[in-house]
Amino acid sequence: MTDFADLSQVSSGIKAEILAQALPYIRKFHGKTIVIKYGGNAMTDESLKHGFARDVILLKLVGMNPVVVHGGGPQIDNALKKIGKQGTFIQGMRVTDEETMEVVEWVLGGEVQQDIVMLINHYGGQAVGLTGKDGGLIRARKYKMPDRENPGQFLDIGFVGEIEAINPAVVKALQDDAFIPIISPIGFGGDGQAYNINADVVAGKIAEILHAEKLIMMTNIPGVMDKQGNLLTDLSAREIDEMFNDGTISGGMLPKISSALDAAKSGVNTVHIVDGRIEHSLLLEVLTEQAFGTMIRSH
Repeated sequence: MTDFADLSQVSSGIKAEILAQALPYIRKFHGKTIVIKYGGNAMTDESLKHGFARDVILLKLVGMNPVVVHGGGPQIDNALKKIGKQGTFIQGMRVTDEETMEVVEWVLGGEVQQDIVMLINHYGGQAVGLTGKDGGLIRARKYKMPDRENPGQFLDIGFVGEIEAINPAVVKALQDDAFIPIISPIGFGGDGQAYNINADVVAGKIAEILHAEKLIMMTNIPGVMDKQGNLLTDLSAREIDEMFNDGTISGGMLPKISSALDAAKSGVNTVHIVDGRIEHSLLLEVLTEQAFGTMIRSH
């Protein structure tokens, strides 16, 4: 078990200063919903996992409403390897045949989700796991991926879904009862077919529907970089469109940045892409004034 950081060497004055600086943010975001896309190293490194659980509980205790949408790419890849399958991706999306979909459901809706729920509960929070099936949360249909090389044609990438509708009733009910919702990005069609949906897309759409104050996407990079590898701390919609067009943003970052941009354009006040490899990056983003990662604005 990971211990709390040793603060015995930090002076009382510094501790008081840190708490005082956090107060305006606690006041500003009290009662507001903060959607957190939880993925990357923050989900696999033991120390970071424990730190994340405590950070989410702290946000809840000071009056905010955190909602966690988790990924699980590395865990899915590991499970596929055990049955002799290799994961393949097209334009940042996982190609999902029937066997892969079964693995995705088991890994995301079972193993990964329950791991997060157990850790939060272990540290005194009250977390509840959800998939798209619960309360009709995520209704999905098969995603037809545009073929970039053949305009007007589509690629079949299997049981990958796009969101038809989000019904936030179950999430709101849990929030009102002081629970922390932990959402797996699995949607369901009208016929009960499960669909694998990109977790960034789900987080963005949930943030829109819940009118979240913030959407925070935890990743394995410091934020959005330019072609020279410099961190861009503040981006507008126009600047992001230019980066899509010139290829600066590509691969796995495409769905992430597209979802962030859609959320910003749809009324989420601020969208942040932060480095989940840094201890307590979630608290640093919400409770301090330091510019952290990349902030995306709608205009």
